[in-house]
Amino acid sequence: MKHTTAIILLALVITASSCKIIVQDEIGVRRKLGRLDTTVIDPGAKFFNPFLSKIITLKVRTVNIEMNLGLPSKEGLTVNSEISILYRIRREAVPLILVETGIQFEEVLIKPIFRSAAADICAKFEAKDMHSNKRSIIESEIKSRMMELLESRGFIIEQVLMKSIVLPAGLAKSIEEKMQAEQDAQRMEFAKEKERREAERKLIQAEGDKNSRIVAAEAQKRILELEAEGRANATLREAEAQAKANDMLNRSLNNMVLRNKQIEAFQNLSRSNNSKVIITDGKTPLLGLEP
Repeated sequence: MKHTTAIILLALVITASSCKIIVQDEIGVRRKLGRLDTTVIDPGAKFFNPFLSKIITLKVRTVNIEMNLGLPSKEGLTVNSEISILYRIRREAVPLILVETGIQFEEVLIKPIFRSAAADICAKFEAKDMHSNKRSIIESEIKSRMMELLESRGFIIEQVLMKSIVLPAGLAKSIEEKMQAEQDAQRMEFAKEKERREAERKLIQAEGDKNSRIVAAEAQKRILELEAEGRANATLREAEAQAKANDMLNRSLNNMVLRNKQIEAFQNLSRSNNSKVIITDGKTPLLGLEP
């Protein structure tokens, strides 16, 4: 009975040791009799002979390496920085990495290449550049230098991030003073620009008021001209109407009509009780006058 239990336990141990679980973010490579297989093994449960082979796994997801490093500057100063290196391994390059570099590739390959690239790139920039908007340029150049050396070996550098920069005390103070002076100059420039714009606004407003007065005066002048023109036209039309009336009257007054009007006038005078003296040219008819 004891022998049976021992055999069962041994069988379970052998079975457990002959199964490898490869998780979702890993890739496996089989090593058999000391030689690596070039075929990668996808995630899942994989069985193998534990006496003859072994399955080695590497993570293929994005990995973050954080380092604290003293970076040289163009002036010869040392700038301390906390830096993150985001990288990942190409799936098909896992066997190559294990053969050429081994499982300790971060310490053997990635970190030394980063230190060299960071020192070379940062030495081209002044210390204050690492604390300004040129930081992104430095990060991009370090990443490019690392990719030149690591891409062919199966690594992809996704990003290099300089998360914190600690400048030397004296330099930090001088940079702060310079930034303060620049901010003061910018505030003065802003105030001057504001005053200039205000002067331009007032000038434009004055010009607009002047143009408005000119337009109003011209409009008033035009109104007066139109009124005078209207009165002149009315007078002209009245004169033309009077002239037409006179012309019509002249054409209608012939000798017979005038003679008849004279007779009517004398008849009206003859009916008056007042004393009258009528002087005529001797041709005016006096017929019908009562003494």
